[in-house]
Amino acid sequence: MVEPRSMEDIKLKALIAVLVDWINDELAEHRMIVQNVDEDLYDGQVLQKLLEKLTGQKLDVPEVTQSEENQKQKLRTVLAYANRVLGLARTSTARWSVESIHSKTLVSILHLLVSLARQFRAPIRLPENVVVNVVVVTKKDGVLSHRIVAEEITSTYDDLGVRCERDAFDTLFDHAPDKLQVVKKSLVTFVNKQLNKIHLEVTDLDTQFHDGVYLTLLMGMLEGYFVPLHEFFLTPKDFDQKVHNVAFAFELMQDSGLPKPKARPEDIVNLDLKSTLRVLYNLFTKYKHVN
Repeated sequence: MVEPRSMEDIKLKALIAVLVDWINDELAEHRMIVQNVDEDLYDGQVLQKLLEKLTGQKLDVPEVTQSEENQKQKLRTVLAYANRVLGLARTSTARWSVESIHSKTLVSILHLLVSLARQFRAPIRLPENVVVNVVVVTKKDGVLSHRIVAEEITSTYDDLGVRCERDAFDTLFDHAPDKLQVVKKSLVTFVNKQLNKIHLEVTDLDTQFHDGVYLTLLMGMLEGYFVPLHEFFLTPKDFDQKVHNVAFAFELMQDSGLPKPKARPEDIVNLDLKSTLRVLYNLFTKYKHVN
């Protein structure tokens, strides 16, 4: 549990307030009002609606669950989907669980909400370097002992929500939107020079690369080979298939000698424009003279 004195920390209070306001803004159309993150999110109902709003995908779960067993089952489905969206499905690094969320563990709930806010580039400014003191109780030889562990909830991040150095695209987005349009136009010309050969055309960089199909085909054109259709999903039907496609395209890039993209496949699938532009610009830098 959180040490009582930590609950009075100004930064922690500010973080909770920012997250509550964000959730309420996102769910305004559902007439849902969150007042307390640990009391209002434990049964999965609010998390379900928040994820559906953020991803645009409807989850196959009951709308209302009363019993503890059914609540946990719903929460299990919701958290499994959240982990996939956050790129944690293949790892065990999630700092939350069905049990910790359902038991209203504040630290776990905050970790989840902060991860979602950063993943979906929420239009909020999260307080940085929020650290919570957690009381850990252990029992040894019939004797209970207590110790205090400092749990980092937020660190120092850039506006992308990831630890990385700012680059030219950050500057373009922040200070030169007119020049950003010029860069996007150049990239559209570059990719269409290749994709037009197979009767495909890109008109919108913001959305047409998010499923990984054009990215995979573009790599084949740039490197001069046919990408076997069984290696990727030509018409991806869900989030996981899109992530597979983008991850496969990233592998092709690395096979060609390019460094591993800093973006994650999930960033591209989630329509993060900066990540998409960074990936395409790396291709442009290497292949701009390819006919």
